[in-house]
Amino acid sequence: MKKKILLCFCLVVSISAMAQHIQYGAAAGVTYYSMKGEATGYLNKALNFTNGIISTRPVTGFYSGGYVTVPVATNFSVEPGLYYSSKGYAITGKYALKGIDILSVNATASLRSSYIEIPVLLKVNFNGLQLFAGPQISYLTSARIKTAAGAAGINLLHTSMDITSQLNHWDAAVTGGIGYQFNNGVRITASYDRGLSKINNGQNIRVYNEGFKLGAGISF
Repeated sequence: MKKKILLCFCLVVSISAMAQHIQYGAAAGVTYYSMKGEATGYLNKALNFTNGIISTRPVTGFYSGGYVTVPVATNFSVEPGLYYSSKGYAITGKYALKGIDILSVNATASLRSSYIEIPVLLKVNFNGLQLFAGPQISYLTSARIKTAAGAAGINLLHTSMDITSQLNHWDAAVTGGIGYQFNNGVRITASYDRGLSKINNGQNIRVYNEGFKLGAGISF
């Protein structure tokens, strides 16, 4: 009985000591996302024949949310988080008569999607320098295709269409990166995300989210 009481006491003390070192924090930053997979590969090959008139590019967005850093050993912690993040992909086209730029025609079609992300990061800390990696589950909240076209500086077309129902609502990914946390709790991070689940719903061709994040946060 004494051994059991002593064991319980040690367990309570350990949990209490760990709880004292748990950190809560908030973070935000910019995202730079595109898509990878069979469909984008075929598209890029086809666009090579347009001589640069039509091209693809990533889209820039933002992310924000919070996290909890739970120490499990010396210089090692687990960090679950909850974030809002925007992602996407864009196709742009520009055609201009040689020597007459004012008559150029510009067109853009972009997919803009929003996700609620739940990463669970394994983090190693070396005197403020942090390396982290782990799985991430995301839930799609909205997705829209926006198109715009104009000529001679005049906007001729601007449309937006909701395609949320045409995409998979759940996305699994892996994420990893590097960061640095200062003594006052402020930290900066850079990470790479790679989707493992195809985003298109009910299609044989596989397309995945892929992107970078650069941000800052503060731990309390």
